[in-house]
Amino acid sequence: MSANAVCPVCDATVPLTPDAMPSELVRCRECGSELEVVTVAPPVVREAPMEEEDWGQ
Repeated sequence: MSANAVCPVCDATVPLTPDAMPSELVRCRECGSELEVVTVAPPVVREAPMEEEDWGQ
């Protein structure tokens, strides 16, 4: 059974796969935002943090 979360950017429905796990990245079909799964029960997503560039230091 799949669950639906709500995009925090545009309030669209974001379907999660039945095997979704916390920290998994998904994309909102409406606004294109990259989202991170926070919890699957209840289904909650947040904007994924921006990756910092690794300058090899």
